[in-house]
Amino acid sequence: MSAWKLGIIGGSGLYALDALEDSRWVTVASPWGEPSDAVLTGRIGSVRVAFLPRHGRGHRVPPGELNVRANIDVLKRLGCTDVLAVSAVGSLNEAMAPGDFVAVDQFIYRTRARPPSFFGTGMVAHVPMADPVCPRLTALAADAAAAAGARLHYGATYLAMEGPAFSTRAESRLYRSWGCDVIGMTAMPEARLAREAELPYALLAMVTDYDCWRDRGDVDMAEIIRVMGANAAIARAAVVALVRSLPAERPASPLDTVLDSALITAPEARDARLLAKLDAVAGRVLGLR
Repeated sequence: MSAWKLGIIGGSGLYALDALEDSRWVTVASPWGEPSDAVLTGRIGSVRVAFLPRHGRGHRVPPGELNVRANIDVLKRLGCTDVLAVSAVGSLNEAMAPGDFVAVDQFIYRTRARPPSFFGTGMVAHVPMADPVCPRLTALAADAAAAAGARLHYGATYLAMEGPAFSTRAESRLYRSWGCDVIGMTAMPEARLAREAELPYALLAMVTDYDCWRDRGDVDMAEIIRVMGANAAIARAAVVALVRSLPAERPASPLDTVLDSALITAPEARDARLLAKLDAVAGRVLGLR
């Protein structure tokens, strides 16, 4: 048993958490480069929270330029035990309408230009990703969203596209044929990197539009912004409800030690420079902390 410290990654439309007590913005250095922004730390009740705006305050950073490794690394350095991500998505499923919330449980990874791993030459690791989200945190987040008044769908496949442009109609229809339910530009490699950092991860997605598969014109950014604004209040309330629903003590999760069986590079073949960068992400299993 241990204390919770919840990392929140706020996506489009969610740039701060007004409910935090004793809040302050802190700057955390990372060997992986600059994160999207400083981190807003504080507490809700007795639970410590660290909030990172994924695109930076003012939405400065586009999806393809996010330094996701730095974002996850700084949350790990701040002592986060779990991470809840909140993201705006388009819907590929008629039942998931604009304004709805979706607890995502699967991903198809289609981005091309983003570093997908903390590991590489000199320290190779293969983490399991069959079930890419934490079932415990996902269930708690889903219940919290429903309690906050969201129309919630539990379980969905998220197609992670490169962006920043939206899909062509042919792409949108292709992704539907694959069984995808929602589409976005940010949740991967974020979920994968959280797994490598031994951070149980959940994604609460806010549906803003129907993408372009329905033959009703193109994706309308003005309408997306309108729906995001309406969703943001529910998202903030869901985060507060989630934090208040957490057990007083955090039971251990199998994801806390996922690297125990993931490292493959022999000790004598490991690159000292890469190991130094992994001090927060993998320091527990590498004996660096």
